[in-house]
Amino acid sequence: MSLAAPSAARGGALSPHQRAGLLLAWLLAMLLGGGVIARSQFSADLSAFLPASPDTRQRLLIEQLQSGVAARTLILGITGGDAPARAEASRRLGAALRKGGDFDQVNNGERVGWEADSQGQGGAGEWLVQHRYHLSPAVTPERFSVAGLRDAVDETLSLLGTPAGALVKPLLARDPTGETQRIVEALIPSGGPRSVDGIWVSRTEPRAVLLLQTRASGADLDSQAAMLQRVHQAFDQATARTPALTGLSLAISGPPVFAVASRTSIETEVKQLAIAGTLLMGTLLLLAFGSVPALLVAFLPVATGVVAGIVAVSLGFGTVHGITLGFGSTLIGEAVDYAIYYLIQARGEAGPTGTGFRQWQRASWPTVRLGLLTSVCGFAALVFSGFPGLAQLGVFSLAGLLAAALAARWVLPALMPDGAAGTGLRRPLGAATAWATARLPRLRGLFWALGAAALALLLWQRSALWTGDLASLSPVPRAAMALDAQLRADLSADDERTLVVVPGADLQATLRAAEAVGALLDPLIERGQLASYDSPTRFLPSQATQRARLASLPEPALLQARLGEALAGGPLPASRLGGFVAEVEAARRLPLIDRAALAGSPLSAAVDAMLLQRTPANGGGWLALLSLHPATGQQALGTEGLRGVLAGVPGAQVIDIKVELDSLYRRYLHEALWQSALGALAVVALLALALRSWRRLLAVCQPLALAVLITLAGLAAAGVNLGILHLVGLLLVVAVGSNYVLFFDQFTLQRSGALPGGASHDTLASLLLANLTTVGSFALIALSQIPALSAIGQVVAPGALLSLLLSAAFVGGRPDTAPAAGRV
Repeated sequence: MSLAAPSAARGGALSPHQRAGLLLAWLLAMLLGGGVIARSQFSADLSAFLPASPDTRQRLLIEQLQSGVAARTLILGITGGDAPARAEASRRLGAALRKGGDFDQVNNGERVGWEADSQGQGGAGEWLVQHRYHLSPAVTPERFSVAGLRDAVDETLSLLGTPAGALVKPLLARDPTGETQRIVEALIPSGGPRSVDGIWVSRTEPRAVLLLQTRASGADLDSQAAMLQRVHQAFDQATARTPALTGLSLAISGPPVFAVASRTSIETEVKQLAIAGTLLMGTLLLLAFGSVPALLVAFLPVATGVVAGIVAVSLGFGTVHGITLGFGSTLIGEAVDYAIYYLIQARGEAGPTGTGFRQWQRASWPTVRLGLLTSVCGFAALVFSGFPGLAQLGVFSLAGLLAAALAARWVLPALMPDGAAGTGLRRPLGAATAWATARLPRLRGLFWALGAAALALLLWQRSALWTGDLASLSPVPRAAMALDAQLRADLSADDERTLVVVPGADLQATLRAAEAVGALLDPLIERGQLASYDSPTRFLPSQATQRARLASLPEPALLQARLGEALAGGPLPASRLGGFVAEVEAARRLPLIDRAALAGSPLSAAVDAMLLQRTPANGGGWLALLSLHPATGQQALGTEGLRGVLAGVPGAQVIDIKVELDSLYRRYLHEALWQSALGALAVVALLALALRSWRRLLAVCQPLALAVLITLAGLAAAGVNLGILHLVGLLLVVAVGSNYVLFFDQFTLQRSGALPGGASHDTLASLLLANLTTVGSFALIALSQIPALSAIGQVVAPGALLSLLLSAAFVGGRPDTAPAAGRV
């Protein structure tokens, strides 16, 4: 759409039909935009700030962050009361959560779900017991030799007096070699939490702990929120009717908690910032205009810009991120400037009533339009980002600023053709600005010195300047992270920061490759170089391995003879193990286990989390994911050492999650820096084309460059870790500052006679008021608890103020001592 005035409107005042037509067109556009917004999807997870076209490693990492086991894990802590009360509450809560099928796993130390009676009937773990010889890694020919049977039975008998005895005793006659026990132990978190009376408890605090895995994907925040609500309800119900339990409290942590809390935090802060910013700017504008109608009209470009930004992002991306909405509140700071410029500067005194907007269109609109185009050039670079979150910010900014400017250009003249009639505080604002701009040029030397010092500081700290990471985008409070660390320590659960990814042409090839990796990792555990690892083959061995294990089982007569010799003179006579011999024979005839056989069993979720089938577009085949739990101490083997150990397994990759995330962020930052540099070059090119004078170009670029340098140096000196959103803030500084610098350039031309008019009190007042609203709104945003929004506010609030001061000092020169009088 052209930003020029239509030929029909180049004469005098707008006719009633023209004004009604403009307002009707605007109202219809807003209604259509509202309809799109009502059907839009909004999200708050940080996946929007991950690459849109990741490589293989990044794709795996993103999938795990969004829907892997870690993304579905909750850790619960029950505190208060005494130990028996906490244990009883844990049992009741665990029993309640196991109903309904919302959770794949509910672990609190109890053996619920794995019991099987001595007669092979009932018990949720019966399937596991029947297939124990397919699954147990201890099943070898040596295991069923005379010596192997003697050792295995002795080990099982030794467990009867331990907490594991509750599982071992009912199965002793059926499973004297303890294969079921081995399989169940594989489901306990690495290192194993402390257990008292069959319930997991903290090692350091009076607290019972539980570990849950939700069935819903980690990316499904609505379902995760429902799961969290159900946990709280179940706890309240479990403790409500027992006086000894009423004093207990529940703490929940884990990625689902963080994700849901982040969404809530973003939604709440966006609303609070919008309300606070509106109140602040409304107060300033009311004082300046002295008119409620003018105040209401001033917010129309803001509303238009926000609606247009959301619609553009929704249509372009399908989902609007919460941080993008928060960024929309920052758009108010610049969008309202257009209304301020118009309402104050359109108070034309030279023409008939209703034609003041003509004066503004002739004198100020070209400057506003050029400032708008420089903003468009700056933010256009973000649109092509490979990260959807950054591209959303670019699209939102472009659509929002264009819509706000068009609303100021077309809609405001239809409502207030002569601008705001009230005087308010414009006289003192204009006088103060005139006084300051007359003296600021004397401070050029000081500003140059500050710029040189800022440049020296930035060069000195350049290696440590941009040190933010992806975590800097997360609004998770430190207290929540500390609680998570405590609960993980209770469970002896690490962050599983290392993954081994093993590919295969089909499922069986992948499982065989995972077994080959496991065979290389097992010696590392024995030497203390690795704590443990999780592999899908523990619960779904390859068919080749299953056949070998079943082939290790001796025929009934041979097994009976070996049992008699192995158990002679022992506490458990072979005559009591007739059921064991029969079950071994039955196992030899069972079919091999496949993924379909696991459906409905407690093992299904664990296996599905560690096996991924790739689409043909991604190369097809399967991937096995093995989570490694590192050892502590000097013997621990690092990532490079693991890569060396696994070098012989074709296609196996060792992924250090933190290293990959850091690499991802560096790529993100590198791309954003280049895009910002290209945007800055585009701005300079546009200014060069518009100004057509190297002297004027240098004059208008100096304040913007100095504002960016001094702002960055100030943040660096304050110890702020600069990240991606600080960079976006710098683009906003240039966008806002370009309007100031171009107005002062216009004043210089007017003073020299190249353009008619001069720097009136009204015009100077509009610049100061626009700056106050911008600085005030971004100062509020700097106080946000959302780091992504706070980062933008930290940059733009001081940067916008510096832009105005430096524009007056370097571009305005020494303005007229008696500015052209405007109506005040």
